[in-house]
Amino acid sequence: MSNRKVISGAPDEEDKQFESALRPRRLADFTGQPKLKENLSIAIEAARLRGEAMDHVLLYGPPGLGKTTLAQLISQELEVGFEQTAAPILQKKLDLTGVLTNVQARQVFFIDEIHRLLPDVEEILYSALEDFRVDIMVGTGPGARTHSLPIQRFTAVGATTRQGLISAPLRGRFGLVLRLNHYDEADLTRIVLRSSRLMALTISEEAAGEIARRARGTPRIANRLLRRVRDYAQVRANGEITFEVAMTALDLLEVDRFGLDEIDQKIMMTILDKYAGGPVGINTIAASIDEESATIEEVYEPYLMQLGFLDRTPRGRVGTRRAFDYFKIAPPAAGPQNSLF
Repeated sequence: MSNRKVISGAPDEEDKQFESALRPRRLADFTGQPKLKENLSIAIEAARLRGEAMDHVLLYGPPGLGKTTLAQLISQELEVGFEQTAAPILQKKLDLTGVLTNVQARQVFFIDEIHRLLPDVEEILYSALEDFRVDIMVGTGPGARTHSLPIQRFTAVGATTRQGLISAPLRGRFGLVLRLNHYDEADLTRIVLRSSRLMALTISEEAAGEIARRARGTPRIANRLLRRVRDYAQVRANGEITFEVAMTALDLLEVDRFGLDEIDQKIMMTILDKYAGGPVGINTIAASIDEESATIEEVYEPYLMQLGFLDRTPRGRVGTRRAFDYFKIAPPAAGPQNSLF
């Protein structure tokens, strides 16, 4: 059975429907990301006290960590409307202009995948974010002229998994730039237990911890694994999720104890086995496993580094002693010119 879909942080339609029922309704109920929550709560409270639109917010980090949820929580905490779109949908200037001219005062306007905005569309957003106006071209040819339409002061929330692809002029117009990090096991366990309560499931804390341990530090993956374990428990274990049931179901899904998938293992085996632990360049790794180097850097490497399996050095990627032990590969003997650690 392929586990590629199970451990991917990208959402599917089932995830979207499922997550909407599990999302917290208040920022205080959002689990994890303490520094980010503190910064957001201060900015939200300040905006409420002044009765103004909150500063624009850019949220970045790997998929599945809660960027969309946080955007909705901002609007709920501010008690204002919420408008959502995705950058790939905005193909023409008029697409964005039509949305911006209809925003209400202090409303939250959420743009997902903001790094994929087309250059022409992005230019319209500059003046909207900074001066709260939209510039449109009236007429064609020599008689064409620019007309500025004032718009209501609003709060833009952008979300991206690729902050490096956002242009500096656009990034500079966001007052708050906040990173979401992978969750630790304790926070993910609390998320699994909360989701289980909302789903009216009977689950032990040990079982929740095992699901959390294999969720790659990502709430979306934790909830997805919980659904699959629930299915197994209902069919094979009378609906009760014990530690043993969770272990059996997760092993059946071929999700190992660290949640590593096929690509993770290919990356590590390339570094540890083929290149004797490195250092090895990211482009070399990408060519060896037939994967985009940007995808490796943005999706896979952060989690492998969090596990302590991989280090980034000026000379390239290096496998750690822990990685050699986990993958049961003997590290090469250190020579005078070749020391791994």
